[in-house]
Amino acid sequence: MISAAPAWAWAAFTLTAAGGQTLRNALQRDLTDKLGAACATFVRFLFGCPFAFLILAGACAIADVPPPTPRAHAVLVIAAAAALQIAATALMLVSMKERSFVIVTALLKTEAAQIVVFGMLFLGETATPSLALGALGATLGVLALSLPDPAAALRGATWRPILYGLASAALFGGSTVLYREGVLALGGPSIMVAAATELVLGLVLQTALILLYLGVFDRGGLFAIVAQWRESLSAGLLGAFATLFWFLAFALETAPRVRTLALIEVLFAQMVTRRMFAQRTGAREWLGLAMLIAGVAAVLNGG
Repeated sequence: MISAAPAWAWAAFTLTAAGGQTLRNALQRDLTDKLGAACATFVRFLFGCPFAFLILAGACAIADVPPPTPRAHAVLVIAAAAALQIAATALMLVSMKERSFVIVTALLKTEAAQIVVFGMLFLGETATPSLALGALGATLGVLALSLPDPAAALRGATWRPILYGLASAALFGGSTVLYREGVLALGGPSIMVAAATELVLGLVLQTALILLYLGVFDRGGLFAIVAQWRESLSAGLLGAFATLFWFLAFALETAPRVRTLALIEVLFAQMVTRRMFAQRTGAREWLGLAMLIAGVAAVLNGG
């Protein structure tokens, strides 16, 4: 039961999801060179779908309950969330084609602050001063880390990729809010089964839409993805694993708190790439780290 979960469980689920997502992104970097950004992004949906069914079967076996029959409301909410996630990904890729990868990556991290607003507007959630300031502080800290040299990053940039980046973050935020609503709408005696059910529903829809798109507009990309199936399996497994734990966290805690804590992923990414050890950490980076940690601490303690 959701009420029986430990108070700290949502934070553990979030950190696990962030770690799995960081590893998945590391795997997808190699696939990007072989498949291109768009097809490499699609891999986590296409190859994550079979693992989602295995996860659901395992969750039902552990909980000793049959797979649930979702109500129409839950299916519609999850479908909307899945569609928004694909739209957000498409906008992200379009904006990155404008040669503004650094800017777009930074702007995507404004998702947590935007989710605070979405949660208040659509879910009736309240934002305490601690949560609002924590989300804002952590977001600014991530921006400082992501844009260590704003002048260089902005040089030659146009407003179009910046607007695309903000819009992409907004769509990702809307998707997150809807996914939380979806897992709550599924309900049931086991949050693991509810999260796994949402995982299956979301990935099935996304897989169908992506296959339709590739079949009509990019058959060469589809064949290329199939040719890289061995490398893609690992990314699909990690993607499904990370998404499952996002949904578990959403079942226990509000989207703003989950996504603000998730900004810690920036630190995980730096550890993976050893960026912090390969170059000297400047004053801006130290300030960003301090703001990120302080914001996350505020959300954890008083959100």
